[in-house]
Amino acid sequence: MKLTDIKKLKVAELRSRLKELGLDSKGLKAELATRLWSASEAAQSGTVSEEEVQVQNDSSPMPLTPAETAEVHSLSPSPPNTEACVTTRSEVDRSREYADTATQTETGPGTPALQSGYECVSERVVDCQGEGGELEVHQRHAEDRGEEKRTLSSEDTDRGRAFYEFKEEIRYKRAKSPQPPLEKAEAEAQEEDKVRLDPYDCHLHFEVSPDGSSGQPRFWAQFPLLWSGGRLTHGVQQGRVGFEVRLERKLLAPQLEGQEVREPYGLRVGWSVADTSLLLGESELSFAYDGNSRKVSGGKQEQFGEPFSEGDIIGCYASFFTDGAVELSFHKNSRFMGVAFSLDSSALLGRALFPHVLCKNCSVRLLLDPTAPPWYPGPPGFTALPALPARQRVRSTPAPTSRAQCEVVMMVGLPGSGKSLWARTHMKQHPEKRYRLLGTEELLACMISGGQRDSRLRQASQCLTDLIKVAAETPANYILDQCNILFSARRYKLQLFTGFRRRVVVVFPSADEWKRRLAKNQMTDGEKIPDTSLLKLQVSCSLPEQQADLLEELLYVDLQQEEAQKLLQEYKDEARRLLPPVPKQEKKKPRLYKKRPHPYSSLPPHKLQWTGSKGRNTQSWKQQPRYWNAPYQDQSSYYNRDFGSSGYESYW
Repeated sequence: MKLTDIKKLKVAELRSRLKELGLDSKGLKAELATRLWSASEAAQSGTVSEEEVQVQNDSSPMPLTPAETAEVHSLSPSPPNTEACVTTRSEVDRSREYADTATQTETGPGTPALQSGYECVSERVVDCQGEGGELEVHQRHAEDRGEEKRTLSSEDTDRGRAFYEFKEEIRYKRAKSPQPPLEKAEAEAQEEDKVRLDPYDCHLHFEVSPDGSSGQPRFWAQFPLLWSGGRLTHGVQQGRVGFEVRLERKLLAPQLEGQEVREPYGLRVGWSVADTSLLLGESELSFAYDGNSRKVSGGKQEQFGEPFSEGDIIGCYASFFTDGAVELSFHKNSRFMGVAFSLDSSALLGRALFPHVLCKNCSVRLLLDPTAPPWYPGPPGFTALPALPARQRVRSTPAPTSRAQCEVVMMVGLPGSGKSLWARTHMKQHPEKRYRLLGTEELLACMISGGQRDSRLRQASQCLTDLIKVAAETPANYILDQCNILFSARRYKLQLFTGFRRRVVVVFPSADEWKRRLAKNQMTDGEKIPDTSLLKLQVSCSLPEQQADLLEELLYVDLQQEEAQKLLQEYKDEARRLLPPVPKQEKKKPRLYKKRPHPYSSLPPHKLQWTGSKGRNTQSWKQQPRYWNAPYQDQSSYYNRDFGSSGYESYW
């Protein structure tokens, strides 16, 4: 394995490969890369002995040439400054164990690091300030001083979508105001006839390589239940065409607490129509060969072919006939698996089929170089998609080139008020905008198999927090389908999308209509939100107002702004009356500090008398009697053991 390839691996992947080789997986990235490169070089030369393995386990790298040494040193991160921290995966997991009350704020990093690169984030948190009807503003009034303590608690046994969404919103109460993402310099114009994975037609949690020929789940280590994937930029609607996909490697998926995942890894390859779901095989016009010996279409699974393993190459072939019928067949390592799908002329109606991949905890690579030979020879008469003439390919809709061409729609409303219904209706009315709906339900749909519902809800809510930051740096049109009832949460997210056209849509129905919608929603989802939780949400809720620095458009659905504000105040008054009072915190007892005695005296400090002038050379201590010849005493006996060795650590 070349050193340049090892350099591209992340720390988790380096450790995973070292564990597979039975080597030590501890150390910095530069050490891990050197260790793996040394083992690779020794394996190629065929001289790996027990002594060499022991040396590698002792973290003693093999000597490198000056050029290779410089390349390895380029892997090591730069020294951190005082304002940043390197967030490891374990620290991210610990930072996600948030308290269930709004008064308990996180003491770790203000925002979780993205999986791609484990970016450094600041640990400092500051109080959010601003105009609006949020909890911080309520504290100005004496009757609202206890409202920030009334939030969802762990005592609520029925935890649903609202519980975890609001739990994530609490994080923004004391989060540092984000800096708007810098406008990325426009990359060199991509050739229209170049076939690659389309970042505009992929999941946000699917990370595409710079050359567009490979990809893997972005958050595979943090959220191992997510399926991620996307389509290629070009499709076909005639001829006999194929493409090849290689299961590059399985990623080391962490074990979930207290449960076993039925299928920790997964890969689906196949074809789909452009306007179908990105979950390959879950829509009607989406056709997949699953790595667990199945063929999947429209959510229905049937036994087909053989399972996949690392290094397997899957060939996907489509035959378009003159009468409009289509046959989809698959090969595994050049072995014919059979015709999986036969479509009649009324199925596609002239629409193009696009190559599509979907994976979980594994990385994939596609052969997209038109000049490269195939990994395995295809069936006679078939042409590789990248080698087709440009006139025989169909280009998908190109992505926007700047943030100014995009818009973000933020939904605001209490649980069950109808936000998701309005968002989906708006998407159907404006298909040309190709909105991406960012919501908990959308992420739950990406967890096709494995995990308990409570675990999936928690992962979906936490992943959504990270996805919003990724979306702010990816030009497209978005709809944020969350409650967004806290002013601090709304402000933080809208500041992220600076440069977009920002629209805020408030869905606030009348009291009777809300009860009807809430009951219908609970019957559909099978989850009943406890009355106490709803009361706490009402107390915490605030409605947005027009602010030129945060949003460009404000729209109230159902009730208008004045009526909604009046009804919300009634909700708050009723909730305060029904909720139990917030218990007052006991005052902390003052800490006692012992004075530090003079090093040359065995007398207590209060027996010492100060004499002399302010001059530095004339200061002296006077005491009766004097013990200048007394032996030096250990000063640790005068320290308070509760404060450590210095006595000031807890104070600061």
